Amino acid sequence: MVVVAAEFLGVLALGILLLVEVLTAPAASPGTAIALVVLAGLVAFALGAVLFGIWRGRAWVRAAAVVFQVLLFAVGVGALQGALAQPGWGWPLIAVAVLGFVLAVARPTAAWLSGRDEAS
Repeated sequence: MVVVAAEFLGVLALGILLLVEVLTAPAASPGTAIALVVLAGLVAFALGAVLFGIWRGRAWVRAAAVVFQVLLFAVGVGALQGALAQPGWGWPLIAVAVLGFVLAVARPTAAWLSGRDEAS
């Protein structure tokens, strides 16, 4: 839960930073800048839903958390490649993704999330 909460706060902060940038600095491509703000908002919303689901003990969040960790791992690997490689934030993304994945598939997580989806 702590890893997903940190990821949620990170994406939320990124979205706010991108929004401030769109509003205060001229963008080379305003459409792309707005799309990035919207995308960050959607990811923050999805992670917030996953975080709420973990807190409530809903089993569906496990698959969503694993998918996000795989995507985060891919972004981290992408950050390590190419002419504009950024290992300063690529490696931390990979580390967080691996930790989140391991915790998502761990036995205590399965125990917390199993059998708690009662009809409400």
